[in-house]
Amino acid sequence: MALTRDAVLTALKDISDPVSGSDVVAAGIIRALNVEGGTVRFVLEIDPAKAETYNPVRDACEAAVKALDGVETVSAVLTAHSAPKPPPDLKAQKAAQQPQGPQKVAGIDRIIAVASGKGGVGKSTVSVNLACALAAEGRRVGLLDADVYGPSQPRMLGVSGRPASPDGKTILPLRNHGVTMMSIGLMTNEREAVVWRGPMLMGALQQMMGQVQWGALDVLIVDLPPGTGDVAMTLAQKYALDGALVVSTPQDVALLDARKGMNMFEKLGTPIYGLIENMSTHICSNCGHEEHIFGHGGVAAEAESMGVPLLAEIPLHLDIRTSSDGGAPIVVSKPDSPQATAFRDIARRLVEAGQA
Repeated sequence: MALTRDAVLTALKDISDPVSGSDVVAAGIIRALNVEGGTVRFVLEIDPAKAETYNPVRDACEAAVKALDGVETVSAVLTAHSAPKPPPDLKAQKAAQQPQGPQKVAGIDRIIAVASGKGGVGKSTVSVNLACALAAEGRRVGLLDADVYGPSQPRMLGVSGRPASPDGKTILPLRNHGVTMMSIGLMTNEREAVVWRGPMLMGALQQMMGQVQWGALDVLIVDLPPGTGDVAMTLAQKYALDGALVVSTPQDVALLDARKGMNMFEKLGTPIYGLIENMSTHICSNCGHEEHIFGHGGVAAEAESMGVPLLAEIPLHLDIRTSSDGGAPIVVSKPDSPQATAFRDIARRLVEAGQA
């Protein structure tokens, strides 16, 4: 008999919620339940102040589901939502006027965000190739896939499987091509939408930044979601972000949104290391004709007007796409190609400038 959601929910009703006194299903903390074959995944959405209290609850939920016939693996993740704030204590506020600024992440020397104003400009492709290029330069590199709604780095870096958590608190990232990587895509089914509100997104980002055993890294590349939303703001406000790279195509519409992305980092006090023009030009593989499909010169002009470097003009090329889809980015699969050289040049410039 095939395993069903109802069977999983029935098993979870035997687990008590320590806060409400009802079962965890009735308490409404079971979210994003996914049953696929013998694999069951779900999230326990909890108050962040009660994380320690819920560790045994998560273990009990996993054990109850694992006991069901047909279950092979169970993944239960604690994800915190924002707790309601008590009325402000004005006396305490007066006594503690010292604001807490962005914090360093233990073991990580530098954090670089790769951002774009809009989706579809190749930001994730740039992120994974830059990470592999920096690793080829001898740097100890991590890659955090913070694009929660569209996590693509597991596919591009050629990794799969659920990260282990030996103590239930820390998460062991995966590694390939010399890059240590963590992504919410490793915790969810790749066909399942992540339907989370802002507080849940911020909780997930903080878990991936603070609870992952990154080890000693020279640089952590953070692949941000497109736009200027919660994840980018949380990253810049809570963590010591050393700089940002903004990716855009040459077309005017993409540049309009790229300007908004740069403006966001300026308001948050994050230095912009440079602009990267992706899909800059296309050379026909049959006749050799070069064509600027999305226009030409817009990103260079924008970089000059903003007073930031134009780090590279990445061509639109079939090999870049097929390499990423195959799990071995162009920097790894064809390291001597002109396309890989463009990414290697960015990595060398960042290293030489002391930025990576």
